[in-house]
Amino acid sequence: MKQKDKARSRLLRDLHKNRAFYIMLIPIVLYYLIFCYWPMYGATIAFKEFKPVLGILDSPWVGMEYFEEFFHAYDFWKLIRNTLLISFYSLIFAFPAPILFAILLNEVRSERFKRSIQTITYLPHFVSLVIICGLIIQFTGTNGFINKIYSAITGSELALINDAGAFRTIYIASGIWQELGFSSILFLAAISTIDVQLYEAAIIDGCSKFRQIWHIIIPGIMPTIIIMLILQIGGIMSVGWEKVFLLYSPLTYETADVISAYVYRKGIQDMNYSYSTAVGLFNSVINFILIVTANAISRRISETSLW
Repeated sequence: MKQKDKARSRLLRDLHKNRAFYIMLIPIVLYYLIFCYWPMYGATIAFKEFKPVLGILDSPWVGMEYFEEFFHAYDFWKLIRNTLLISFYSLIFAFPAPILFAILLNEVRSERFKRSIQTITYLPHFVSLVIICGLIIQFTGTNGFINKIYSAITGSELALINDAGAFRTIYIASGIWQELGFSSILFLAAISTIDVQLYEAAIIDGCSKFRQIWHIIIPGIMPTIIIMLILQIGGIMSVGWEKVFLLYSPLTYETADVISAYVYRKGIQDMNYSYSTAVGLFNSVINFILIVTANAISRRISETSLW
């Protein structure tokens, strides 16, 4: 009992000492409780034949019926394949891009040029996704300048935005362009924390710029890279539906249709709430398993992990 009393006393002292910080924390805690945790109760409709008239509580239970329906759906493997391929290509091409950009930008000595490049590359991140997708459609449409270049090279006219084979390339390339500068901020901050004496020692030893990058910068920012990689792996099954929904069409469903867009169509457009919830819940469980697995592997092979 004495240990409990001591722990309670320490807690009360801490609450009194840092009361301003705890008061500031209340709105954040309420936000997550109201908008993130409480709505999780609604996931139970994945196991019910949800009828809005009856509500969540009174809708009849159907168990795993909607999960089985999704697993046996004609589009199941296509959705899994498209989601995994887009995420995999993002991991291979989009994830390293801001790291390389941050390293290159760190080597720029002209502050004016460096600030100009940062401003130019940051801007696309702050442009509305609707505008970005509108520009992409205009550029890759029949009369777009990218299609004109493609026609001049290949001798054939084709609206790339309607080509199923080109959709993933368009999605990944536009994503790199949009997020390259903004995503590099974190890695630039990590590079700035590296001890300058390490560079001085490397110069004295005759190390070239490449060897300084390889033996000083990359190991210095490796914890940040690992954390971001774990988060990226944890979202492999969560390809953003907004961009896909704005870019795809029935002509590109074969390569563009992903789970998140499928959930939107089934839930909002077809009003099949229970089925779409089951698909979304399946997606979330897979993401949870992936992030836990990635974190466990990282903790085992390195000293960096999320928890």
